[in-house]
Amino acid sequence: MAGTAGTPGTPRVLRAMNDRAALDLLLAHGPLSRTRIGKLTGLSKPTASQLLARLEAAGLVLATGTTEGRPGPNAQLYEVDPAAGYAAGLDVTPERVLAAVADITGRTVGTYEVPAPARKATGAVVRQVTEALDGAVKAAGLTRDDVRRLVVATPGAFDPTTGRLRYASHLPGWHAPALLDDLAAALAMPVEYENDVNLVAVAEQRLGAARGHEDFVLLWNEGGLGAALVLGGRLHRGWTGGAGEVGFLPVPGAPLVRQVTKANSGGYQELAGSQAIPRLARELGMNDVPSGPYAEAAATLVERAVTEDTVLGRLLLETYATRLATGLASLVSVLDPELVVLSGTSLTVGGEVLRALVEAELAELAASRPKLVMGDVTEQPVLRGALESALAATRDEVFDTSR
Repeated sequence: MAGTAGTPGTPRVLRAMNDRAALDLLLAHGPLSRTRIGKLTGLSKPTASQLLARLEAAGLVLATGTTEGRPGPNAQLYEVDPAAGYAAGLDVTPERVLAAVADITGRTVGTYEVPAPARKATGAVVRQVTEALDGAVKAAGLTRDDVRRLVVATPGAFDPTTGRLRYASHLPGWHAPALLDDLAAALAMPVEYENDVNLVAVAEQRLGAARGHEDFVLLWNEGGLGAALVLGGRLHRGWTGGAGEVGFLPVPGAPLVRQVTKANSGGYQELAGSQAIPRLARELGMNDVPSGPYAEAAATLVERAVTEDTVLGRLLLETYATRLATGLASLVSVLDPELVVLSGTSLTVGGEVLRALVEAELAELAASRPKLVMGDVTEQPVLRGALESALAATRDEVFDTSR
């Protein structure tokens, strides 16, 4: 906690740094005593006591219970006040908008889902977003004024130079030139927009399989095939926000994508995306291939192949693993990541069996040998990532005691 000797305001800065360190420890560990906070931060008992008194007066921590059942006198425990701030996230798909509100500790306190608008007009999208947000806020017992920040997850990405949504032609109503301005006017709070797969990577980096990793690739396969790239601990979005749109990647065994505005028209998506799994199952002569949405059908087939362990099921998994590794080999060869995370239901239902098959195939196709793991965040990972992103900025704002 360095500072320049004699610099005005240095004690305040140091206090703020200690305050933030203590708050982060409380978030990570849960309720802690004054003595435990002192040991973890290296502060003396009197300084730790002053710190906790300061944070309690600022409405950032609460005294909660004691250390009953342990040797010695009971000690007062402290925790971050959940009501110190709230943040919201939205997960947008062509079928619906799912909204959630979390308190400052990360606990989800309200959710609400709205179906996609029947019309493709900008006004319908704005109403859909505000209805979803207000529904989640109401479910949390709050008002919209209580929410400090919103992160919206969408397929594709908003081009930073034009403000237009790209790489997501299947999302009706989200391509109007004035959409972001209209949403800003309707929401009246800080709003950030991020690619859905990027936010899955955020969730895995903060809560799941990528914790402690600075360089990793996340491959997502559910409604669409995509990737997120984290380099030096930060998301790499690319010049137009299109980094990770690997569904268009040219790969052997699939036609080239000549019209990239057409969804699922070739490339890696057609080779290994969810829609390829039912088709592959039929080609192999498997019976009872599910109909309906291809993401659900693909997950059912992969899960069945793992649990039933038949000859055809094994062949399905091996072929699928080869196709996945074919595209991953290009990413790994260019980026040389420390870790590859497989996420999305069409991958995670395959568990260790599919993971091992993909790893073995990738070892044959790429010179580098990244660790390959299945994602840990499987419950609404896009929405969880949106909340984690919104909470990070909210905590920076709420926990700043230097002002």
